[in-house]
Amino acid sequence: MTENPQIFLASSSPRRQELLDQMGVSFKVIPQFAEEKHDLLETPEAFVSRLALEKATDGLLRQSNQKIPVLGSDTAVIFDGNILGKPKDKEQAIDMLLSLSNQTHQVLTAVALKNKQQTEQILSMTEVSFSEITREMCENYWLTGEPVDKAGSYGIQGKGALFIQSIKGSYSGVMGLPVYETGKLLNKFGIHLL
Repeated sequence: MTENPQIFLASSSPRRQELLDQMGVSFKVIPQFAEEKHDLLETPEAFVSRLALEKATDGLLRQSNQKIPVLGSDTAVIFDGNILGKPKDKEQAIDMLLSLSNQTHQVLTAVALKNKQQTEQILSMTEVSFSEITREMCENYWLTGEPVDKAGSYGIQGKGALFIQSIKGSYSGVMGLPVYETGKLLNKFGIHLL
């Protein structure tokens, strides 16, 4: 984070911060207050796209310098057309993980970048295939603490990777910020990283 940021990040996610650092983007974290409510008539794609834009818009309205773009992002795990959010408790986490066992699901990450003059958005979709996992494995994974704040009850960048047989798409998108697509958005705002 820096005194003269290239962007504001409307997210407290350490994973998104880590990925922006990896990209070489100077940023400042700002609070965001968008309500993460899913309208049942919304497709998962529309839901994550709307939330990413609401986060960026909310963040921009709270800034005195509205020339600096605000980045909002939202990630959802989709299985059988249903959005798997963060687990409420251990049993829900284990149920989610067991439902993903030996199956392929999708991870959608939407990114919105917005300043006073311009708004740009992207949507990244990655297919993630789990191997067969047992209840005992899920219970042991719960004890690591990883599933608690993760959509779908797992993190690809931690021990959750032990469940993953293959992915087709963006690894960083599954973490919460697709690097390639985010770089393309930043280019549109004149922020060239290479």
